[in-house]
Parts: sequence; structure tokens; C-alpha cells
Amino acid sequence: MASADLSEELKCSLCLDIYTDPVMLRCGHNFCRVCIGRVLDSQEGSAGYSCPECREKYKERPGLHRNIALRNIAERFLTTQPDQEGAGVHCNYCIHSPVPAVMSCLLCDASMCNKHLRVHSKAPEHVLCAPTTSPETRKCSVHKKILEYYCTKDASCVCVTCTLAGEHRGHQVETLQEASEKKKKKLRNDLQTLMAETEEAKKRVQSLEERRRKVQEKADGEAERVTDLFRDLRRRLEELEKRVLSDIMRHVQCYDDIIRQLEIKQEELSRKMRHIEELCNMTDPLTVLQESDTGDLCDTEDRHDKRLHDGGDLDVVGISQTLHTGLADIMSGVTGGISVQPADILLDVNTAGNNLHISDDRKSASRSQIGQNRPETPERFEWSQVLSSRSFSSGKHYWEVDVGGSEGWAVGMCYPSIARRGGQSLIGNNNKSWGLRRDGNQYSVRHDGEVILLPDGIPSDRRVRISLDYEAGQISFYALCDPIRHLHTFTATFTEPLHAGLWVWGDSCIKIFGGSQGV
Repeated sequence: MASADLSEELKCSLCLDIYTDPVMLRCGHNFCRVCIGRVLDSQEGSAGYSCPECREKYKERPGLHRNIALRNIAERFLTTQPDQEGAGVHCNYCIHSPVPAVMSCLLCDASMCNKHLRVHSKAPEHVLCAPTTSPETRKCSVHKKILEYYCTKDASCVCVTCTLAGEHRGHQVETLQEASEKKKKKLRNDLQTLMAETEEAKKRVQSLEERRRKVQEKADGEAERVTDLFRDLRRRLEELEKRVLSDIMRHVQCYDDIIRQLEIKQEELSRKMRHIEELCNMTDPLTVLQESDTGDLCDTEDRHDKRLHDGGDLDVVGISQTLHTGLADIMSGVTGGISVQPADILLDVNTAGNNLHISDDRKSASRSQIGQNRPETPERFEWSQVLSSRSFSSGKHYWEVDVGGSEGWAVGMCYPSIARRGGQSLIGNNNKSWGLRRDGNQYSVRHDGEVILLPDGIPSDRRVRISLDYEAGQISFYALCDPIRHLHTFTATFTEPLHAGLWVWGDSCIKIFGGSQGV
């Protein structure tokens, strides 16, 4: 009785079940969090909110405070209760007082205690199971007979009548025990597969977290470097601004100095004029002749004329020169901080295929229908392909090619150990080269024979830039349109020096540019 009374106190008045995550309103009434949440949601948009128990009003949606003590009591109460499947099932034959049942007979539709189970029929048709209040779930809904078999065709549990005269007649069937063991075996296999996938996912997460940590460290360092770079850039720009403005004001101040000196001279001339007028008005000749001379009037010539002429206009050319020189110095410092070197690329004729014409300056390559009669050597390509004479084993570099609207070419970076014969020697067809290729109107990037098609809309008449960051293991391709368009970046761990590589066919012609700072 005490347990029954306690269970009534632990029931939510909304769902009539034991509290789940109980919360309390300000009025002191408790509800399951989900239950009271639904009630408050339904009251949304009305005049206000109210407690479902005492109807206390709230102008705003009330806060829900967890009742931890009540939650602990409810959880402890549930752990002390018997299994719910058998709870409340009593022996049908104990009519004087309720006695808990230990088994149920599906044939008799009756539950029994230990006493009545001992005298119950042991015939095979009397199928016993755990105490249950719903034996109908273990019987055929059509024939009301015990479910004894499993139809493998329809994947359903059936009775003996279903297999002999019902809709499952002629179907392959198994006993429930056999079918259950087969399903358990499959479930165990599925469990093993899921456990393996879970472990693999865990390893991938750990690997990605480690990579993310490394990238984050690198990003933090790069962000700090860029911040310092822009701080220095702002400082140098402010210094240049002050220097140029000072030059401008110096030209204006020149006029102030000249005007001030001319005003002093004007006062001196006025004083001399007054003295001369006084002498002219004197009647005593002796006084006039004895008076000191007023000085050479030629001194009144404007000695400032030349200075005024020399500084008579603002020196815009000089100011512009100061500005441009200062900006060039700043940009030189910026690009030097980024450490991207424009590569001076020359083609190595010793590697060029015999159908490839190389210009005298070794900057251009075009397909030729006439063989070039070059000697056959192990380093020469069979196809119209060529490498640069220069290799790169460290640092950041870029080079550019003018494809001139050509429709058949490939450019990229290659190891010197790349094959020189066969289709696998072409740029991107092996694991020793990374390339950007154009076939007609289709662009693609290739490495180790894997082809990634690029989206349409890449201008065919613009230069292409190939950028290398050897330490970072990155080769990037850009279309030099406005704005510059990034096409793709390969990431690898380089194990050899890298050479620039070209492959042309058809009427294509490619011209190499080393690039320039600030492009």
C-alpha cells in the first residue's frame, strides 16, 4: 500500500505517469518537462499563461526550474519496481486472494502461480511463456491459434493452420526458434559491422582533429604574420604620407618666407623715402651736403626674384616621384615578406620531343609537323612534351603561360624521374606529375591518371598561373582573369625536385612568362 500511495504522489497530473525530468512552476506544482512544455506551447499567442493545476496566471511564459530532489525520488522508485511486463499479472486460479503469476499458458489463456503450474497439463499443445496480460499478441489474428512458425517468404509469424490451409500454404517455414537464431546471427554480424564502422569513424575523427590542430597552429602563425605585415604596412604608409604632405607644405611655406622678407624690405624703403623727402625740403645747403648718403639705390633691386622664379610653382613631378618611390619600396617589402618568387623558366631542349618546336629564347613551345632531327636520348620525351631546365626543391614560386586561345595543351609540375615513353609519360597520367589540361572547350586537372573536370566559363584567351609552395606541398592553378580565378590546388608530400612541364598538340603554341611581383 505504501508503494502504491508513493506512486500516486510521483505521477504527473498531465500524462498520469511517473515523472520524467520533473520541473516546477513558481506556484509550486510539478510536471514532466515535456508535458508542461506542450501546455505552454498551446497557450502561446493567448492572453497569457496559466498553471494547469491551480490556474495561477503568468503574463510572460514562466520559467521552468528542475526539481532535482523529486527526479531522484522518481528514478529510485522505478528501480525498485518489478519488471513491468509481469507486474500486475495474477494467477487466474487463486480466487480468494491475488497471487503473482509465474507463467502464462497460451492455449488456456490463463496465468498460474507456482502451485497451479505444478498441476497444469504438460501436453505439447499447452505452450507456456512469461506472465503476460495480452496473450492475443502471441496468437494468429486470423485463426486464433498459437504462432509457432515463421514464413520466410512473407517474413511473418504464422500458426499451423496458416501453413496447411491458409494464405501461407506451400511457403517455406521455420520454427520460431530457428528463425530467431538466424536473425540473432545476422544481428550479431550487423553489430560487428557497425562496431567496425564506429571504430573507423572514431579513428577518422581523431585523425581529422589532429590535422585540424596542425592546420590551426599553422593558421595562427600565418594570421600573426599577416597581422604584423599589415601593421608594418600601415606604419610605412603613414610615414610616407607625412613625408609627402611635408614636401607639399614646404612649397607653400616658401611663399610665406619670401612675403615676410619683402615686407621687411618694404618698410626699409619707406624709411629711406621719408629721409630723402626731408633732405629735399631743407633750405640749409650745408646740412644737406653733410648728411650721410642714403646708400646705393640699386640695392632696392628685388633679390628675391630668382628664388621666387625657382619656387614659383608646386613641384608636382617631384612630389609624385617621392610618392611613387615610397610606394614601390613598401610593395617591395611586402612581396619580400610573402616570399613568393617569380620563376625565370627556360625550356630544356634536351627533353623536348622531336615534334615540338622550341623558340630561340627557349620561352615558347609549339607543335611542329616537321621533325626537329634531335638525337634520341633517354631524357627526351616521345611526345610533344618538354621540361624546364630549372628545378625547384624549396620555397614559393610561380610562373605563367600565355595559351593564346589554344585548344590542346597541358601545363604543370613534374619530377625529373617521370617516364619519357608511352602514354603514362604525359603530364598528369602518372604519380610523378600534376597538370592542368585543356581539350577543346573542356578544362581538367590530372594526377596519377585521375581526372577532375573543371566547370565551364574559364576564359581561353587569358594567361594561366602555376604556383608552387614546396614546403607546404601545394601546386595551384589560376586563370588570370579579373578577378583572378582559382582553379584547383593539389596537395602532396614532395620527394624530388620539381620541373615546370609543357605538353602541346594540334596547332597550339604556349609562351612562358616568369611572372612579376604584385601581379
